[in-house]
Amino acid sequence: MTDLLPAENIIPASGSHSAAQEITFTNARLVLPSTIVDGTLHAVEGKIASIDSGNSYTGLDCEGDYLIPGLVELHTDHLENHYNPRPSVFWNAVSAVQAHDGQIACAGITTVFDALRVGMDDDTDLTAGHMITMAKAIETAQEEDRLRAEHFIHLRCEVSAHNCIESFNMFEGDSRVRLASLMDHTPGQRQFTSYDALATYYKTKRGFNDEQLAEFIETYTKRAEKYSAPNRSYISKKAAEAGILLASHDDATQAHVEEAISQNVAVAEFPTTMEAAKASHNAGMAVLMGGPNVVRGYSHSGNIAAKELAEAGYLDVISSDYIPVSMLHAAFALDRVIDQISLPQAIRMISKTPAEAVGLTDRGALEVGRNADLVQVKLVGEVPIVRGVWRNGRRVA
Repeated sequence: MTDLLPAENIIPASGSHSAAQEITFTNARLVLPSTIVDGTLHAVEGKIASIDSGNSYTGLDCEGDYLIPGLVELHTDHLENHYNPRPSVFWNAVSAVQAHDGQIACAGITTVFDALRVGMDDDTDLTAGHMITMAKAIETAQEEDRLRAEHFIHLRCEVSAHNCIESFNMFEGDSRVRLASLMDHTPGQRQFTSYDALATYYKTKRGFNDEQLAEFIETYTKRAEKYSAPNRSYISKKAAEAGILLASHDDATQAHVEEAISQNVAVAEFPTTMEAAKASHNAGMAVLMGGPNVVRGYSHSGNIAAKELAEAGYLDVISSDYIPVSMLHAAFALDRVIDQISLPQAIRMISKTPAEAVGLTDRGALEVGRNADLVQVKLVGEVPIVRGVWRNGRRVA
């Protein structure tokens, strides 16, 4: 196996000024958008300059490993795990961002939309101020060229929360905000199509008995009736004015999808039924599901399995959700277990399709002219292992 580069040669890259002058990858299985080619890829000044079959006498020997595009992650709240690792524990935001970035990059993710909450649940220690703290830490690290991946901000807007709009407006004018999800986690509305799954989740998470669960559902349902519709309308209007793309979240019915269409939603995150996924896909939205759902074969919430959507042709994008390495694992799993999905198709779900769904046409594919965001992958049994990551042609992990 090729030795990993020494630490001093792995340089966090951020921005075109950090692009490597020239680098060649040879003896690689190049996963292009529609085929796999055994050959050589050459990058100059951070861009893919040529892709050729056959091997070169010079360059980095990939030893027959796969070379795929850097992964593009649209929905992960993983940063919160570093910033708020335990109840009432708030870690240094600079340290949290660096740790999160390192884990993201080592999973092969070169572009990430970090999800920050807008509208707080009653059971969290986190506040809108904490979200601003994390956002500033991300943006400062980006400006100071301290990050391995490129980070954007994704606002997870809990439209049923009384403070949703106030929190959303705190990000006004923030150029790193590129995506906002319209979310409503009111129990029984969207996330859980099965009452049994809902009851199990909340009784386990909150320790509720039947009476407490019923009271909880009633309280949150009344809150949603008051806030959800006006907050959803306000945010969709403001996002359109600011050029922020919208995602819907946990859609379950045709009515949910029609509402999303009316609000110009681009990404359908985690639809909970086949009906909603089909309608969203047919309407031109990119249907996104979680990598853990794909790898495990089922939803932890008792909803539709991502593999069922993939088999039906309604799965477009895979997100890591809460496990960064699940994106890559899920793509290789789909190629293995679903006959009608090839590896190039599966890799598109974690690279080209999510990139283009949010307007990033400069990355996400092994194509001449695109960013040299690259991941060297070796299969160990059925598990894909990341052996190297490059962004703009420069090694970052």
